[in-house]
Amino acid sequence: MNDLDARAVPALSGALRRAAPALLGYAAVRALGLVALALWSGARGKDAYTLLTARWDALWYTRVAELGYGYEVRLPNGDVHSNLAFFPLLPWLERLVAAVSPLSYADGGFVVSVLSSLTAAWGIFAVADHVYGRRAGVCAVLLWAVLPVGIVQSMAYSESLFTALAAWSLYAVLTGRWVTAGALAALAGLTRPVGLAVVAAVWAAGITSFLRERASTRERASAREHTPARDSAASARERTSFARDRSAVQEDGARAGERAGASVIARRTQTPEGAPRATDTSGVRLRRVLGMFLAPLGAAGYVLWVGHRTGDGPLGYLDVQAGWRNGFDGGYAFARFVADKFTSFPSALAGLGLVIGVGLVVWLYVVCVRQRQPLPLLVYAGVVTALALCASSYFGSKPRLLLPAFPLLLPLALALARLRTPRSALVVGAVAAASAVYGAFWLNGSGPP
Repeated sequence: MNDLDARAVPALSGALRRAAPALLGYAAVRALGLVALALWSGARGKDAYTLLTARWDALWYTRVAELGYGYEVRLPNGDVHSNLAFFPLLPWLERLVAAVSPLSYADGGFVVSVLSSLTAAWGIFAVADHVYGRRAGVCAVLLWAVLPVGIVQSMAYSESLFTALAAWSLYAVLTGRWVTAGALAALAGLTRPVGLAVVAAVWAAGITSFLRERASTRERASAREHTPARDSAASARERTSFARDRSAVQEDGARAGERAGASVIARRTQTPEGAPRATDTSGVRLRRVLGMFLAPLGAAGYVLWVGHRTGDGPLGYLDVQAGWRNGFDGGYAFARFVADKFTSFPSALAGLGLVIGVGLVVWLYVVCVRQRQPLPLLVYAGVVTALALCASSYFGSKPRLLLPAFPLLLPLALALARLRTPRSALVVGAVAAASAVYGAFWLNGSGPP
């Protein structure tokens, strides 16, 4: 083991210890959800494991893992459901698990989902801890766990895998690890179409960094022409200050402050996200460009491959999605669906619930903007939300499609972090119990999540 390895191991173990409360809390909530699902399914004569691994989209993923692409179903109304609509990273991992173990492809999907959900929880903690502190990080993870559709995190679906890649890519952007951010964004682009949100976040942060660096260079050049001696002294102080601040942050993998949101403004004043720093060398700029170059390769590569396979050119993937009646219409189809709910009294209650739910999502995003979340988080959450609400896809999947938009939970995490521990534990426990019951009821229903 060389010196770099020796330093990396304690850093990793320290980061894991810091995240331990969040990960243990997350595991407890998910275990509660699985127990509730097993009891509910057993009472209805169904198998809970089958619901998690061998129904709906999980079947499409395992078929890709076992037989590859090329399978499609033609419906009486003329729709064509092709497995080319499903991105390849999860099936690849299912195939890998099956190849190195006695597990089936469906078992592999469940294993990947469970491990990915824990990795996603750690990534969410890392992002929230970096921005708002450890307590807010723990609360953010627990809120993600107790979402009403949180049971999907334990299914052989791609949501957990995608959220893990997205969260760690965003964390890499926030901490200036551009190549890592780009590589993880590329993998996210091989997982779900919404991988474009991660690419957009990386590119937004990269472009902003270049623009701010350019503006700062001009300001320093202008100031140097007028007061060269004062500028030289100020630059020396800036380099010393940044070196001290950077070592303090990277030593723990997140900011050291414990009070949620207490010193965010001060920290941003010292080293704002994406702002040029005195240590921004040509090497840093090169890594930023490389990260931005890597980010879209996953999504672009798969979309172009589908277009080549179908013979429909670069837009062939859109035709595949159209066969599933998926597309982007600005929310028109979803609005009509909600409006139709108000045509009769019983369904009007469901329509009212949908309106309240959409209003809550939009309100949370507005709060994120007002709280001045870092630009990569705002771009990522905005794109995920827009694609989920404005797509003409199966409307019952809208809550699941919003699952990766974890930055929307940060305002609630801050509010929860301000409560005393017993009160916040009571709130999380009550919501976790309700979420477990709802998840069991939801998966035992007739429609796919």
